[in-house]
Amino acid sequence: SNVKVVVRIRPENKSEHDGSSRIVVKTMNEHVLAFDPSEEHLHTPGYKKSFTRDIRKKARKDLKFAFDYVFGPHTSNQTVYEHTTKTILDGFLNGYNCSVFAYGATGAGKTHTMLGSADRPGVMFLTMIDLYDRIEALKEEKSIEVAVSYLEVYNEQIKDLLLPKGMLPIREDTNGVIVSGLSLHKPKTAEELLYMLQYGNENRSQHPTDANAESSRSHAVFQVYVRQKDRTANVSAEVKVAKMCLVDLAGSERATATANRGVRFREGANINRSLLALGNVINALAENKSKGHIPYRDSKLTRLLKDSLGGNCRTVMIAAVSPSSKTYDDTYNTLKYADRAKNIKATLKKNILNVDFHISRYGQIVEDLRKEIIELKGKLTDYEEGKILSGGASKHSQHQEITRLQDVLHNVFSSRSGIRKDILDQESCKRDILWKIYKKEKIKSRLDILEPQNTQVTDKLTRTVHKNQNKLDRVLKQIDIANNKYLENTDWLDRVQTEMKLAGGDSKIMPELLEISLRMHNLEIELGDARHHCKHLKKLVKHQEKETETNDRLISLLLKTVKKQYLLLKGHNIITPDILNEYNQIKEEVDPPEVQWADET
Repeated sequence: SNVKVVVRIRPENKSEHDGSSRIVVKTMNEHVLAFDPSEEHLHTPGYKKSFTRDIRKKARKDLKFAFDYVFGPHTSNQTVYEHTTKTILDGFLNGYNCSVFAYGATGAGKTHTMLGSADRPGVMFLTMIDLYDRIEALKEEKSIEVAVSYLEVYNEQIKDLLLPKGMLPIREDTNGVIVSGLSLHKPKTAEELLYMLQYGNENRSQHPTDANAESSRSHAVFQVYVRQKDRTANVSAEVKVAKMCLVDLAGSERATATANRGVRFREGANINRSLLALGNVINALAENKSKGHIPYRDSKLTRLLKDSLGGNCRTVMIAAVSPSSKTYDDTYNTLKYADRAKNIKATLKKNILNVDFHISRYGQIVEDLRKEIIELKGKLTDYEEGKILSGGASKHSQHQEITRLQDVLHNVFSSRSGIRKDILDQESCKRDILWKIYKKEKIKSRLDILEPQNTQVTDKLTRTVHKNQNKLDRVLKQIDIANNKYLENTDWLDRVQTEMKLAGGDSKIMPELLEISLRMHNLEIELGDARHHCKHLKKLVKHQEKETETNDRLISLLLKTVKKQYLLLKGHNIITPDILNEYNQIKEEVDPPEVQWADET
């Protein structure tokens, strides 16, 4: 997947319109723009006519650039959002990391695009509103948690915008780039999240410059984390986690153009340094050299954006430009970098974790499944009594077909439930046999140490292990047979589900009554599985508790014996260095050094 690159051309401001500047950027269509266009390209309604061509001046470049989308001067923030972030929001909720950042010179319209104003909200606000609307639509199926952080990079220092304090260090580990001490907040509603965004914006470093009266002097990175799993309770769960970065970069600028001095000059130097590093990273990634060095570590900004550029991330770059010749060089540089960024390729993968819940959660999982089944049975009863109408009056024949399919579904799941019970019983039997084999082999290995000549006992243990191995082979064959039956049942269920969709008529959508029946039967299977897991784990815990007690008694007895032998040898002054060393090793194992946790340092 390549980085998606769009260009937004802002309208002329009053100074540019009233002055002697000319138009140097013009949209040709939705995907192509002309930079420093020739005379004939400028004679379009809505654009000022340029002055008569002066043959003493350098010929115009008249360059054409093609992008994923080109937004003209009168495009709204809503339109920009719909062609950028909205297109990747589905991927974000499916577990893909996403990133949107605005790039361009000071005064080109980056902050207006990303943040906007009260009457014209920007991409960040529109994204959050849309995200919460989608979460609301999914709330019956998914359990979704949202967390956010907001930081700025100012003068090559990182600051928390939601919990302002000292500057924060940045580090990397196997999970990626981490800002130590950055606060993470969990808003419950879209309004609460938007308030956090507004509060963070008020804490940003902004100072007027000659180029822009409200110039953002820092790079702002708003990060949204989403963690979601199915509401259906089970002993394990598929958890999707994804991160979205929304970035408003500070504007690049030339000191001669802004006439900055002192603090503003140093700010500009740091901004340009980080943007130069970003440009170098874009160039290196665009060249697509498989083993080439990518200079991410040249600035804090590029380290933070490492995942967004060429990593596991869907990225949209919004290049903001001014149409005026006053910013000719800055606009040309922005377009060149944007053109190169089109060649950056990302390696996408879903962030899905399979989480096995702790045994302490199993009781609650069983209870949640039971409640959901009761709720679905209530809905089915309401349908049958006519309390809920399914899309108007149904034909009598369709009603008969739905009733027939419900009966077939009941038969499929009755068979399926029996097969699942057989599989789980055989699996439990397999684990019991493996436990017995483990116990006998452990006893045999201990007796081999204590009485290597006592072959009578060890031979008996070997025969017992062999018998259990034969039992295990028979159980494994039964499991294979049951699994094949389960696959046949799954094929049957697939055929029935196809019929259920056809019962919906031309829409090919399963009638809601059948959909509820299917979900209820699936939940009953999962409930049976969960109860079986609970029963087996309780049995396993008892075995392990008994094993632990036996081991504790044995270790205590052995330690007493070792102590007696040590004192006896020491009393007769015949202890050897090897025995002394072994005794000291035993003492160290009995009293190991305490683990020092991170919060105790």
